[in-house]
Amino acid sequence: MTVPAIVTDVQGRRVFGLARQDFDVSSDKRRVNIEFFAAGSDRVALAFLLDSSGSSRGYVLQQREAALSLFSRFGPKSEVMVLHFDQQVEIGTPFTTDPERARRGFQFPAISNRRTAIFDAALETLRLFRERNKAPTERRIVILTSDGLDTASSAKPDEVIRRAQQEAVSFYVIHFPLFSPRDGQLAPRTPAKGFRALAEKTGGRYFMVGDARLALEPSPFYDLSPIFRAIEEDLDGQYLLGFYPDEGSRDDNLHRIEVKVTKNDRVLYRVKLLREEYRLKGP
Repeated sequence: MTVPAIVTDVQGRRVFGLARQDFDVSSDKRRVNIEFFAAGSDRVALAFLLDSSGSSRGYVLQQREAALSLFSRFGPKSEVMVLHFDQQVEIGTPFTTDPERARRGFQFPAISNRRTAIFDAALETLRLFRERNKAPTERRIVILTSDGLDTASSAKPDEVIRRAQQEAVSFYVIHFPLFSPRDGQLAPRTPAKGFRALAEKTGGRYFMVGDARLALEPSPFYDLSPIFRAIEEDLDGQYLLGFYPDEGSRDDNLHRIEVKVTKNDRVLYRVKLLREEYRLKGP
């Protein structure tokens, strides 16, 4: 069982440089041994989930090199996958360690006048993560780019968020909003319910890019480099703790995880878990 965690001080600043012995992990208030430990972005499984049904496809294609530059800064055992979707998900590049193969995955046609299924695509991405052989200390993230308008999903946002939490997969959402007239001016259209929560409730982050001025440009350009740097910094400030649940936990009940920082240096630490509970099936 792996538990991604973020540690901050009382001012909300990330705390770096903690070691395995600085943590105390409990399951249902019973202390467990920390069997796996990793800090930062040494080993990452990254999936780019790209909306091909709208204008965001072109914006991401412009920024392909910046996106792949993010992957290149992860550890040598990290892997990347590229997916694109409208109503269905297609694999541009399956999981690979080769940036050149990933680069080719960004080449896909723009689709117009198609319905979009954001949450179905997110759920399918989680399935692909689940099918691969996962390293215990691997961080698993999805970078989802879309205009936020879901017109075709059968999957419910809460279901996708719950599955992502169970699988310890964090979504980083890059929102390219569409604009429409409102009260005499252009305003961003409201995204689908749960679109922003998909990031905020799975341990990722939500980014909205662009404004009404750019929306009026015939060929707008969005610099995503600051967003990719922010994602890198976010991962660098995370810890991954792993333990083996005991036999008593192998049932259909929810089990609560608690993590504390025990380092005695007069700093008040705050721990945010990206997974606070788990459920195991019986034998």
